[in-house]
Amino acid sequence: MKQLQIKYPETGICGLSCRLCPNYHTEGKSRCGGCKSQYRIGAGCPFITCAIKKKKVEFCWECAESATCMKWQRHREFSREHDTFVCYQKLEDNITYIQQHGVDAFEKEQKTREQLLKEMLQSFNEGRSRRYYCIAATIMEIDQLEAALSQAKKESSGSDIKERSRVLHSILNEIAKKNQYYLKLRK
Repeated sequence: MKQLQIKYPETGICGLSCRLCPNYHTEGKSRCGGCKSQYRIGAGCPFITCAIKKKKVEFCWECAESATCMKWQRHREFSREHDTFVCYQKLEDNITYIQQHGVDAFEKEQKTREQLLKEMLQSFNEGRSRRYYCIAATIMEIDQLEAALSQAKKESSGSDIKERSRVLHSILNEIAKKNQYYLKLRK
């Protein structure tokens, strides 16, 4: 049987961006290279088993049964109000964007978001903000993230890492409040 050729390992089977997941930005053995990496394919995820292993499609929406698939429908319904270890707040927007513009355009945008996230993690993470910055990078607009980073750099120049983190948190929280974003996992 022919093996599926994975073209987009950092775009999740369901439409999430693996590039913005906290486990993707973890150092050591627990680091995940994306849901289509060997690390995850061996984990037994029902979406991996169904899409990659059985149907030989890279994304749920490529499946002929996607419109009637109860597993994918329940996942999407759950993600409208809840999160697990990763933020699902943009899942429906991601799927719509990919269907309208293609995975290449989505990947390009996610690479920009990932670069901004890496900058937050490198310059503003005091050791406890990785998940928070991942959520911000997932749900905020790119121009908002760029502006927040620029402002935080100016306001925290010469400060220690705890103060830099506090400043960026404050700026991101203000943007979130103004735009009604939720910067926590919804349990």
